[in-house]
Amino acid sequence: MEESRIAVVVEDEDDIRALLTAVLEQAGFDVHGAANATHGLELVRTHNPLVTTLDVNMPGMDGFEAAKRIRAESSTYIVMLSARTEEIDALQGLEAGADDYVAKPFRPRELRARIDAMLRRPRQHTDSAAVTSSAPSTSKPDETSVVHEHRGLVLNESTRVVTQSGSDLELTRSEFDILADLLTSGRRVRSKSELALMLRGENFTGLEYVSESDARAIEVHVANLRRKLGESPANPRWIETVRGVGYRLTHPEPSSH
Repeated sequence: MEESRIAVVVEDEDDIRALLTAVLEQAGFDVHGAANATHGLELVRTHNPLVTTLDVNMPGMDGFEAAKRIRAESSTYIVMLSARTEEIDALQGLEAGADDYVAKPFRPRELRARIDAMLRRPRQHTDSAAVTSSAPSTSKPDETSVVHEHRGLVLNESTRVVTQSGSDLELTRSEFDILADLLTSGRRVRSKSELALMLRGENFTGLEYVSESDARAIEVHVANLRRKLGESPANPRWIETVRGVGYRLTHPEPSSH
């Protein structure tokens, strides 16, 4: 079933909420607005939006807490907006489950471009039951599936499912895409800039601008990925850090002949 282009805007300032609504409506969305996080959560549950924008600084529940609650039950794309430009705020937003973090004041054209880039990335095919389930996966890949395996870690590009020793791992979109990129690159080092551009849906030519915050965001995503895999950066089983450059897969396990 094709998904409706519905968006929810959660913003306590009327003029900014109106601007965000106009940008999203021009992009073809049916937009629902909320002035606080509690109402915003209700709108997300009711309308199952494709995109949700969240202001960080709101009275009552802030955007970080709202993002965590939304992510626990929805795979909507989350864009956080804030006048706070400190790097730690952006990283906290990503750790809360946001797909992107945009500083205010923002340029409508840039926001539209970033949303378009997000929409080129598939959403995780999960529901609330799948989020809480830890049962081993019993599904088998069909003949058209693209499957990658490394040291007992299996990633299916077609179903966007990752299993470790037969049990499903619950990864965010960014974590899945980074892991898929590393698995397809093998022992070739992938720089933080290349991974950041990959998440933005852009090809790396060496001329693109990648900010320190973008590179730091990749470090956060990889750290979260490692935590879910249960591996140590000092003694990695799957993802090896190449200091000052980026990441690559560890060596394959030797065959047991």
